[in-house]
Amino acid sequence: MKKAAPYLILASGVLWGTTGLFVRQYSDKGISSLDIVAIRAMVTVLCMFVFLLCTHRELLKVRLKDLWCFAGNGILSMLFFNLCYFKAMTLTSLSVAAVLLYTAPAIVMLLSRVFFKEKLTKVKLLSVIFTFVGCVLVTGVIGSGTVLSGAGILVGLGSGLGYALYSIFCRFALERGYHSFTIIFYTFVFTMFGTIPLVNLSDIGNVVFSGWQMIGFTLLCGLVTTVLPYIFYNFGLKHVENGKAAVIASVEPAVATLTGVLAFQERLTITGAIGLLLVIGAIVMCQRKG
Repeated sequence: MKKAAPYLILASGVLWGTTGLFVRQYSDKGISSLDIVAIRAMVTVLCMFVFLLCTHRELLKVRLKDLWCFAGNGILSMLFFNLCYFKAMTLTSLSVAAVLLYTAPAIVMLLSRVFFKEKLTKVKLLSVIFTFVGCVLVTGVIGSGTVLSGAGILVGLGSGLGYALYSIFCRFALERGYHSFTIIFYTFVFTMFGTIPLVNLSDIGNVVFSGWQMIGFTLLCGLVTTVLPYIFYNFGLKHVENGKAAVIASVEPAVATLTGVLAFQERLTITGAIGLLLVIGAIVMCQRKG
């Protein structure tokens, strides 16, 4: 499992990168981004509960004194990150919001240094720089003429912080002996209850239950973009340092870009291609021993 850990994290980033395929379909039916967060959380809780109830009931047990790990993951990470990210999209451009989100690997490394005493090596720092520059090029911020606002930058950095906190709270839970399945289930329980007051469940239900095809599509969305990638990421995080894991998972914007090119005929520019190579280079760099 230790040798496979980086590849599991890479697989999680690839699956997260396919989210746009599902978002486009939901958007066409009038479902907002926050609605999608609620849908993914509810599907994850449902799938994980049924799975654990049938196979590993003991993994549903948690200690009350450790609930802060799951609450932190579900509310301070998942919900906070999504709220900041969606707000950043309204205060600045989509590309700038995406770039600010991918300050997360650097934040993860700094927090991991403070909480878990992980070393800040030259390779890690260089890989973070490669990742960030790659994301800048992939998203096309350079030359876009976007006007930046202080509020937009601040909220965008908040999304990066929230995104980074998942690795931190997850590590705390892992060190307390919790199984990855337990962490995922209770994380999304808190995310679900935190999101429900912010969305219109009636509107969501009308879309999701409009037919068997849409029900199947919703279950597939939850499995592909949430359940499986978080399982892979959590298992990988057992054997990979937080900082390296954050860099490896940053393959997500590269996959999202390629998905747009292949599925929606979006144009890949030369700078975007260079950005993809930089992100891939950073991932390879993280795996080198020397």
